[in-house]
Amino acid sequence: MKAVFKYLKNYKLECVMAPLFKLLEACFDLLVPIVVKMIMDVGIKNGDRGYIINGCLILVALGIIGLTCAIVAQYFAAKAAVGTSTGLRHTLFAHLQRLSYSNSDKLGKSSMITRMTSDINQVQSGVNMFLRLFLRSPIIVFGAMIMAFVIDKSNRVAPIFAIVIPALALVVFTIILAGIPLFKKVQQKLDKVTSKTRENLGGVRVIRAFNMEGSETEEFSRANHSHTASQRFAGMITALMNPMTYVIVNIGIIAVVYFSAIEIDSGNMTQGDLFATYNYMSQILVELVKLANTIVLMTKSIACAHRIQSVLDMPEGMETAEATEERSCDFAVEFKNVTLNYSGEGEPTLEKVDFDVKRGETVGIIGGTGSGKTSLVNMIPRFYDATEGEVRVFGKNVKEYQTEELREKIAVVPQKAVLFKGSIRSNLLWGKENATDEEINRALEVAQAADFVAEKDGRIDAPVEQFGRNFSGGQRQRLTIARAIVKNAPIIILDDSASALDFATEAKLRHALKELDGNPTVFIISQRTSSISHADKIVVLDDGAVVGIGKHDELLASCSVYREIYESQFKGGEQ
Repeated sequence: MKAVFKYLKNYKLECVMAPLFKLLEACFDLLVPIVVKMIMDVGIKNGDRGYIINGCLILVALGIIGLTCAIVAQYFAAKAAVGTSTGLRHTLFAHLQRLSYSNSDKLGKSSMITRMTSDINQVQSGVNMFLRLFLRSPIIVFGAMIMAFVIDKSNRVAPIFAIVIPALALVVFTIILAGIPLFKKVQQKLDKVTSKTRENLGGVRVIRAFNMEGSETEEFSRANHSHTASQRFAGMITALMNPMTYVIVNIGIIAVVYFSAIEIDSGNMTQGDLFATYNYMSQILVELVKLANTIVLMTKSIACAHRIQSVLDMPEGMETAEATEERSCDFAVEFKNVTLNYSGEGEPTLEKVDFDVKRGETVGIIGGTGSGKTSLVNMIPRFYDATEGEVRVFGKNVKEYQTEELREKIAVVPQKAVLFKGSIRSNLLWGKENATDEEINRALEVAQAADFVAEKDGRIDAPVEQFGRNFSGGQRQRLTIARAIVKNAPIIILDDSASALDFATEAKLRHALKELDGNPTVFIISQRTSSISHADKIVVLDDGAVVGIGKHDELLASCSVYREIYESQFKGGEQ
């Protein structure tokens, strides 16, 4: 809730003006029964047509003024609500961008999407309704009670209001307290529905290829039915508010009419008094129905605000130790007895990793699926922190770098080739904002992408659709490699980023990387021994442990894991 109030403070004027105009509207509404009472007790009773006409004109004027106040209040309330949600959305998006990989994994993509969309929309509606109705309704309720005491000189009818209102308050606040945790569960179930939808939309081709539409539809139905059941149960609890308030208020109305009739017979009340008292009780009923619906919405909004706040309370990144000067060092990267254990997992992903990489070396990393290859290189740009030991870049612990400073030194090409909607140029400029056409074309040549880019209309200004779906897998990989090369970083990490390339193209790429200016240190993760056989150093991983370090020929002779991988690919296996 802190974040909501933070942005709501920027709209102090609107937060005052909206309830103020609602207060004015409520005051004019409270005057209506009094005017009607006077028309009945004076105008109609005495047959004074002029008095009746004047009274009707006053009612019309009160209606117009009330409508104007309502429109102005709506304007200020909407401005505050939309402004608050806009600021909250910007802050949440920026915060999600800065979250560490560990926290992002813990939160989940579907949950982040739900918070960015559904949750913030609920908060926006809640702020709007709060400013418009949450204050108006109590004013009408208590104002009607006060007016009833003013009218009822015998004090036999007005006390009914003092009994009805606390009873209504008890019902309303009991249902509020019961509803908040229920709506939290509803939003959590919505996360699961979003997750399943996202998964199916992303994997629709695989689903159809394996004829799994039926089973996936059933799984989605189960998640959707679970969400529906939670929503229905929460709705049933909150739906009790309207009938219970109706029952209490209508009992109050019956009591008002009954005791007013007795007072009229005894001459202590007029017919106009009865009508005004009845009207005030009816106003209470209408306002409490509005209040009930507002509270249901507010309950949802509060639950959503807590969910948003829980994300904003997550640490943005990783703690940075006191910065030190970069020391002169022959090593580009050093792993010093490093162990990595992802949060929530029992067994370490990597254990006791210890090796050094000199500046300008090409390092190959190979191992079976799940051996920890990607986890190893992810610690260099500090996507994850080592649980034990330390990782050094150019002689300095990665924890001593500012995040931006560290990642400026490293260009990463991830396993999944991700391109963004725009053009080839705009995607490559992610590597270097002010890169010239010459630098871009050079990067495309090194990445072996120059030929197919030259065939595109517009060349480097050719459009790129979302996720780069207008390019093949191999083309996307080469463009992401070019993006990293444009950065001209001293360390380049290629995380199995040439898997879609044929052997000839990959060989040209390796040769071109060797010829890069600045002699960068290159890490190449691959499942193919042919991709790393040329490397100055090869690190072999098996189940999170380093089982061999050396050159290709050395490892064939000394490392059984490497030899098995090699023989599976070149002796009766893949050629």
